[in-house]
Amino acid sequence: MLASTTLRDVSGLDNRLPHLRDTTVVMIDFQNTYRTGVMSLDGAEAALAAGARLLSAARALGAPVVHVVNDGGPGTPYDIRADIGAISDEVAPLEGEPVVVKRFPNAFHATDLEATLRTLDAGPDLVLAGFMTHMCVSFTAQGAFHLGYRPTVVAEATATRPLQAPDGTTVPAATLQNAALTTVRDLFGLVAPRVNDLMS
Repeated sequence: MLASTTLRDVSGLDNRLPHLRDTTVVMIDFQNTYRTGVMSLDGAEAALAAGARLLSAARALGAPVVHVVNDGGPGTPYDIRADIGAISDEVAPLEGEPVVVKRFPNAFHATDLEATLRTLDAGPDLVLAGFMTHMCVSFTAQGAFHLGYRPTVVAEATATRPLQAPDGTTVPAATLQNAALTTVRDLFGLVAPRVNDLMS
């Protein structure tokens, strides 16, 4: 069976990947909670390493960087006041890099992310990376699209976990990962398989 035409193609949207130097990088929920315990993700360490490479390259090019963290409050795996909810050391913010706190999957909802991007004089191209692919990364890509941005998700710098489907079967993490990225690519944004794809 042939793949169907994407909604981006039908809508005449630009499918050319941006160069990293012309973007603003949004690092989404690179928190310790996804590395161990109940919310640990398949491929979290590899994705974190790719996120660190992305962050280093963005800094070297002078591309603005915004960090996003999810705050679930005390006693949850998302308590940003505890080590479990902290941003992983490998991608920790530098002094002066904004940190946006969210409580919903879409990092634009009820946060100052959009205002922060305006302060940084961000252009239309946003590069998204982080956790989880099917949840906060996908919903933030949709939120960015709805606000007129052109998001690009770096696939190797994202990860997710297996989930139970409504019919009781288990959807493997790799299947969910691929489906989430495919959904983004259908309309809401672009998908760069690797960090290096944004460097040429």
